Amino acid sequence: MQRAILKELNLWKNKKNRKPLILRGARQVGKTHILLAFGKAGFAHQHYLNFERDERLASLFEKDLSPSRILEELQFYLDTTIDKTRDLVIFDEIQQCPRVLTALKYFCEQMPELAICAAGSLLGANRNGVSFPVGKVTFLDLHPMSFVEFLAGIGKARLVDLLQSRDFSAPFPKIAHEQLWTMWKHYLVVGGLPEAVKAYRDKLPNAFEAMQAARAVQRDLLESYMADIAKHSDKVNAMHLQLLWRNITQQLARTPDGSAPKFRFKGAIPGLRSYERLASPLAWLENARLALRSTIVEKAETPLAGFALANRFKLYFFDVGLLGAINDVKPSQILQYDDGSYKGYMAENFVAQELRASGIGALHGWEGKTSTVEFLLQTACGVIPLEVKSGRVAQLKSLKVFEARYKPSRSLVLSGKNVERRGLRLYLPLYVSGGVAKQFAGGG
Repeated sequence: MQRAILKELNLWKNKKNRKPLILRGARQVGKTHILLAFGKAGFAHQHYLNFERDERLASLFEKDLSPSRILEELQFYLDTTIDKTRDLVIFDEIQQCPRVLTALKYFCEQMPELAICAAGSLLGANRNGVSFPVGKVTFLDLHPMSFVEFLAGIGKARLVDLLQSRDFSAPFPKIAHEQLWTMWKHYLVVGGLPEAVKAYRDKLPNAFEAMQAARAVQRDLLESYMADIAKHSDKVNAMHLQLLWRNITQQLARTPDGSAPKFRFKGAIPGLRSYERLASPLAWLENARLALRSTIVEKAETPLAGFALANRFKLYFFDVGLLGAINDVKPSQILQYDDGSYKGYMAENFVAQELRASGIGALHGWEGKTSTVEFLLQTACGVIPLEVKSGRVAQLKSLKVFEARYKPSRSLVLSGKNVERRGLRLYLPLYVSGGVAKQFAGGG
């Protein structure tokens, strides 16, 4: 399955002053697969070392962190020569050996000609007292497969080409729009975790069997994530983290026909009712890439981060397919999603995922006294509101309030409608959410 991040990896490879690269992302998003594919395609040889699979590897970093000594011992371990100028070294599951993180600093300083990619889950959540080598590494984030990557992964090349070539100046052809809308609903069921996408693809063209296969994989993955939380949570109580992670999906499902609610602290973890008590486990889930936070601003002016309220935010699940699975939303219910607004929170969660996968690092929404706009895009032309409607659009009362107060240069409405312009408002189909981020916010 081709991933968009390959382009960024190749840019890193050809960079003049290249530093070791750390690929971050939740478990099962495809970090190992993409690094192996990258190494096979772009280097003379690749050398893969997994610190979870073989605990003996950690001992190579105990004596000292001299790059020349470590490289020599790695060659004996692998029983092969490592060419410092032509080969790629992949350190995987480095959360099992925090000293590898420190070693990357010395590889950057003393052996910059060697290409090193490191990957690991829960890197931001559990550092075991070891800090990142700030300024000595390059970071890239791998997210679940976007909608475009999903289409490419199941062989819908024509739809991919159409999405990537449009500039929203005209509606999509009617038949193409219908096909994309249908496939978008399939994506809500399957999500973007590569194993679930593969299970779905392997059972096509029988859509029923394909979705059942994806759901079976999702159930197994949910068990794996719960086990990972218990294994790696360290100082943060594992039971609290599991309860909080599950509570995110429960809170999203409270208003299935409307906007996702602001996160409520009361009841999230029994006995912990304040933001201060929940801040640590919330940060753990975010750093583990298992939850997406969208802060609420009361003043929609740049920089948005300056008006964000630390204790007022929405939380989204990191993968919309898993969100449907954990909330037991049947595939048939999603497929019947037509002109109505059923499961509106899933549409909003999808948009949050697409914005993050497109390169927007921090998500923001706006809330007035009685009005809410789901997302705000910070652009060179000021702040642009992004309203999410899960059906074909009904009332836009909140957007009207926002427009009257801030007079944005443009307003965007994502819904089930095809492309349409009405004055300063641009109506776009939900399935182009990733392209919206790139076109209007520059992917960041």
